[in-house]
Amino acid sequence: MSQTLTIALTKGRILEETLPLLAAADIRPLEDMEKSRKLVFETTQPNVRFLLLRGADVPTYVQFGAADMGISGKDTLMENGAEGLYEPLDLNIARCKLMTAGVKGESLPAGRIRVATKYVNIAKQYYASQGRQTDIIKLYGAMELAPIMNLADEIVDIVDTGNTLRANGLEPRDFIADISSRLIVNKASMKMKHVQIQNIIDHIAKAVAVD
Repeated sequence: MSQTLTIALTKGRILEETLPLLAAADIRPLEDMEKSRKLVFETTQPNVRFLLLRGADVPTYVQFGAADMGISGKDTLMENGAEGLYEPLDLNIARCKLMTAGVKGESLPAGRIRVATKYVNIAKQYYASQGRQTDIIKLYGAMELAPIMNLADEIVDIVDTGNTLRANGLEPRDFIADISSRLIVNKASMKMKHVQIQNIIDHIAKAVAVD
């Protein structure tokens, strides 16, 4: 008999794009995850269950073994580190870019600059690699306001279409990284439940390739 396998999923838009990939491995939730208030869901496979979490929490659950597998944005993995995790698959969903941005037409001041972002670690590494001294200001949302209100000279954020930046008088500047959702696996789980996990990875990989 197979052991129970727990897969941590991210709420919102990523969930919509993730469920068809899991369906390719014949794993489907028994109820509508987006309409339910529950956080743990049984699936069509009696030995597989889903957890529904905030995106930022998925790697933590997988890292500490509370979930065997998960789907996480590359930005979250880069920001928080991926120790104790395998990252076997780029799912090619929720694609966007991590970039710097600032007020359109304005150049950065000389010397030390202020940068607003929720990606504190990524921003520190990026600006250090550019030889730029920074004061990093952590924000949780509405990054676009920071340069407009003179809180920061520049921001580091996810850019999809760039429409939100433009609507707020900002422009994307320097590219930092391509972002997409990744399948992640707890290293201990990969050893203990190898056959079960590898089977799911293989099915999802085929579905991603077809897409």
